[in-house]
Amino acid sequence: MNANAPHTDRHTDRRADRHADGHATDTTHFGFREVPVAEKQRLVGQVFSSVARSYDLMNDLMSFGIHRLWKRYFVATAGVRRGDRVLDLAGGTGDIAALLHERVGDTGEVVLGDINGDMLRVGRDRLTDRGLVRGLHYVQLNAEALPFPDGHFDTVTIAFGLRNVTDKQAALGEMQRVLKVGGRALVLEFSEVRPAWFRPIYDFHSFQVLPRLGRLFAGDADSYRYLAESIRRHPPQDALKAMMERAGFSRCGYRNLSGGIVAIHSGCKA
Repeated sequence: MNANAPHTDRHTDRRADRHADGHATDTTHFGFREVPVAEKQRLVGQVFSSVARSYDLMNDLMSFGIHRLWKRYFVATAGVRRGDRVLDLAGGTGDIAALLHERVGDTGEVVLGDINGDMLRVGRDRLTDRGLVRGLHYVQLNAEALPFPDGHFDTVTIAFGLRNVTDKQAALGEMQRVLKVGGRALVLEFSEVRPAWFRPIYDFHSFQVLPRLGRLFAGDADSYRYLAESIRRHPPQDALKAMMERAGFSRCGYRNLSGGIVAIHSGCKA
């Protein structure tokens, strides 16, 4: 596909893992490629194993450091309180978990979960090096089948990870299942840029600048090309809101940040 693919590609794409009638398909997307469903998890794993140790540096270069503000705002508005039990999915290098840990305090618990062992180890080592040990737990898991009982967490968060999940609807359903009644799920994810004038600039940065930064600083252009493509294939704001409603969440809504470059979605378990 053309590197300057229009920003509206995601509108014509079927949902990543299901037909409109809800039945599973045999293929799904990996960036702009169609691959067998069984292959996507392995391919995504290769991407994140490749970028694990340069991930935070590349996030700074990709977003000019703004991702740190997005994440702080995400946690600050999550409603997490002292003593809460929180699950942070796709926890990666631990930056969200560290912010959550500040809020739950010594009496709370943060479980950092990630499907990728390399990312999980980077997150664990970084938090341990900062002296953050008590109340933090690490679990290698698949978001589509969480190894926790029903009603176990006060809050479930996932930041910049949902778009890499093969069956997003299943993951949202699992998030709803493991929440306590009254608990909240929060999704921070790249979304659809709203100002039309900004879309060509954003596309140029994504498809021309980002792979070059990946090659220069991480020695890996392909992984960062995939990251840009995966953003375009992720459901836009209203589509993701509808998916959360289908998963059983109530009071679903979203807030755009930076003109819709990212959005925070939220839903409650009634």
